[in-house]
This record gives sequence, C-alpha cells and structure tokens, in this order.
Amino acid sequence: MLRLITGIRGASGFGSASTAEEVTDGVDATTLTVIITGGASGIGLETTRVLALRKAHVIIAARNMEAANEAKQRILNENRTARIDILKLDLSSLKSVKAFADNFLALNLPLNILINNAGIMFCPFQLSEDGIEMQFATNHLGHFYLTNLLLDKMKETAKSTGIEGRIMNLSSVAHLVCSREGIRFHNINDKNSYQDKVAYGQSKLANLLHANELSRRLQEEGANITVSSVHPGLIMTNLMRHSAFLMRILRVFTCLLWKNVPQGAATTCYVALHPSLKGVTGKYFSDCNEYKPSKLALDEVLARNLWDFSNNLINASQKIIDK
Repeated sequence: MLRLITGIRGASGFGSASTAEEVTDGVDATTLTVIITGGASGIGLETTRVLALRKAHVIIAARNMEAANEAKQRILNENRTARIDILKLDLSSLKSVKAFADNFLALNLPLNILINNAGIMFCPFQLSEDGIEMQFATNHLGHFYLTNLLLDKMKETAKSTGIEGRIMNLSSVAHLVCSREGIRFHNINDKNSYQDKVAYGQSKLANLLHANELSRRLQEEGANITVSSVHPGLIMTNLMRHSAFLMRILRVFTCLLWKNVPQGAATTCYVALHPSLKGVTGKYFSDCNEYKPSKLALDEVLARNLWDFSNNLINASQKIIDK
C-alpha cells in the first residue's frame, strides 16, 4: 500500500507512478504485430498509442467502430507514421469473436502480442446473446475463445520469427472479491443470487485462472509464448459507467490510490514490451512489478475446471448457432 501511495519503485525499476511511455522508453517494436481488445478508449487507447509510438503494428478490436476510427485518427494526428488497423469485435457474442478471428487470419499478418484488455464492470444482471451472464461472457469467455482461435497463429509467428509471443489478460485486484468457491460453475446464470461486484470479481479471477492454465499448457508444449495477468490499478474511465457515482464518492476518500490513464496503461505496456520479461510466464503484475495473487487464483484444479467449463459453454453455444 505504501508503495502504491508513494510511487516507490520496485525490483523492476518502475512503480505506481510510472507511465506507459516511461516503461517502454528505448524499445523498438517495429517487427511486432499486436491485437488489443478495447483499444479505442481508456487505458486501452493509451496502450494503443504508446505501442504505435514504439512502432508496433496495432490492430484495435472494437465493438464501437465509430469510436475506434476516431481513436485511430487522434493517434495519427499526433504520430503520422503510426500503423493502426481496426476490426469489429463484440466480446459478448461468440459469433462475433469467431468472425473477428476469421477476418484477422484472412489478412495473413503475423501475431506477436495479444492483449485481452476490454471489459465491462458492475453492470446490472443480463444474459449475453449466447445465454451467459454478461460480465462472465464479456470479460472471460469472449477472451478465452478469442485466444484459442488465435493461438495457432501466435505459435506459427513465434516459430517462424524466433520472437517470443506474449499474451496478457487484464485482471484486477477485484479478483479477491468473489464467492468462496471462486467460480460458480453450477449457477453462473442465476439472477436471484446475482451481485454485480461479486460477478465482476469472478470474471477477473477467471482472467487469472485462464492465463495460468494457458501458461502451463504452453510450457508443456514448449511453445515460445508467455502468458501474464495484469492489474492496471484504479483509474476513472468509461469502464466504471455503471457505478460512476459510487466511484466518485470512493475516490474522494481514496484519492491517493488512483492513477491517471498513462499510469494505468504502464503495467500492460511493460509486460507487453519490456525485454527483462523474456521467458517470464504465468505471473501476475501490478505497478510494473510481480505480485502474488489470491490463493484461488493459484488453484490449478480450479483453473483446469474453468478451462473445461469454458470449452463446454462454447461448444454448447456453437451447437445452438449451427441449428
């Protein structure tokens, strides 16, 4: 807590006050192609801007194409040589996730880095078009499916180029706020017991468990791809639109704990590009340093069960779509 408030730098040389530009200073990402979900607003936009500044080719996966085009133009106005493309993606729709992956693969581009950044927070109970609780569907399942669909391309790129691939899931310290069992496999869609903050915490725990299990599997294969989880910090962005009033009140009493957007994007950019993290996988980062997550987040059995549960949800939804 003291480190967060004071900005004291950790073992990495960076801390809570570090910015995305600072932690990537001197990095040349010319050879890298990056997909970032939700890269048109908030810390996603800042991540896109800084990665483009470091000369990476960035593909913004966005639900709102108008906002994405505006974000692209804003970056180009500042950096005329920025390489940015936009593709449509609605993470709450498995059909949209599949269409995005097909459209990207059709471009025949390499893929070095996947940043699963987009998300929703504290929304009222609703089901996705696939019949899955919306926070779980958007924050976890859409990213789980997207990652699976793009994984072969990332393996192929890493093998042909010799450049390590990196996958990042944006989790949150909110993963601590979940039910005792962690993931409510048997009543994931139960409206009567739904609590928006617990559901959000569950989805953020799922991000961590997904990253850890994927890291384990890739290590077993010997694939040259690392997988990490990131807590960006407390930042007032559009993510908090369902609880803006509550967050403003909270901010008054916790003002020293909040970051600005450049600071909020720092850990993602650090994990995506910093050379010191070569070969580092299955770790959780906050304030550009490695931290230990909750006991549930490190539960390997829970991670494997979530993997199987997620695949079963996707398979069931695909059968309905195919009918």
